[in-house]
Amino acid sequence: MKIAIAYDKSNLDNERWKMVQSVSEALSKKYDAEPVAFEDNFCEKVKKYDAVFNLSTAYKQMHVPAILEVLKIPFTGSSAAAHALCIDKLKTKIILKHFGIPTPDFISVDLDEEVPEIDFYPAIVKPVKEGSAKGIYADSVVHNHEELKEKVLRVHKEFEQPALVEQFIEGDREYSIGIVGSKVLPILEIDFSSLPEGLERFYSHRVKHEYGEQTTYICPAQLTEELKAQIEHYALKSFKVLGLRNYARMDLRVKDGKIYFLEANSLPMLTPNYSDIIKMAQAAGYTYDEFILTIFEDALRK
Repeated sequence: MKIAIAYDKSNLDNERWKMVQSVSEALSKKYDAEPVAFEDNFCEKVKKYDAVFNLSTAYKQMHVPAILEVLKIPFTGSSAAAHALCIDKLKTKIILKHFGIPTPDFISVDLDEEVPEIDFYPAIVKPVKEGSAKGIYADSVVHNHEELKEKVLRVHKEFEQPALVEQFIEGDREYSIGIVGSKVLPILEIDFSSLPEGLERFYSHRVKHEYGEQTTYICPAQLTEELKAQIEHYALKSFKVLGLRNYARMDLRVKDGKIYFLEANSLPMLTPNYSDIIKMAQAAGYTYDEFILTIFEDALRK
């Protein structure tokens, strides 16, 4: 079987290229696999492959499956429609709330719309349609209306898209749970308490990309069996109602024993010894190569 590993050449930093190479090496131990850049001639190039491992990013993560759906070529990850939904944090939260999955209070503020009063301070302001913590800064958490207006306008100006205003669930920990096929992986606890004094205690762009080595990762997370079961239940339900398939990751916070789902990552990164879902897979007993093959072979069964 000949496999293309689709990647976005225009958004290729060192971590992403390491991921592409590592996935290629893992698949090559069993299949004929090679990286293929998502470029103008991708539609023609990809026709000679039997299947595609989709590692594209941002909006291209839905463009690749859209093309492959038309060409009827099997691929890893979710459908184009599911990716389009999960890229939009607002629509994701509306669906989660509709199906009874706990998520922080929220509103959105469109471009040129007056910033309304809210009753759920502190709040965090972020772009509606960005990933990898883009647009989330140390001062993105606001405590009054003046700060709220300032940060909403910053999102509008910097990203030219609506701002999501979400109740900020305070605490020095976040949690993440991965799903492969129909099975949950061990829950990952992300502990920010050992970060330098004065640094934000949440996954801002700075913390995520500059302070990863000073962040403590605990997997399996230190949770009660009851809370663990609730998180797994809501993760699987979220996976289903958002139309996801093959694999994904859900991010959440817990306060006073209550769960708050933040967002769904429909195509999490798979960089060895770096990506959150890889940490979960290792805790479940997978080697890196085994996990990549599990994702690929599960996708072929769909």
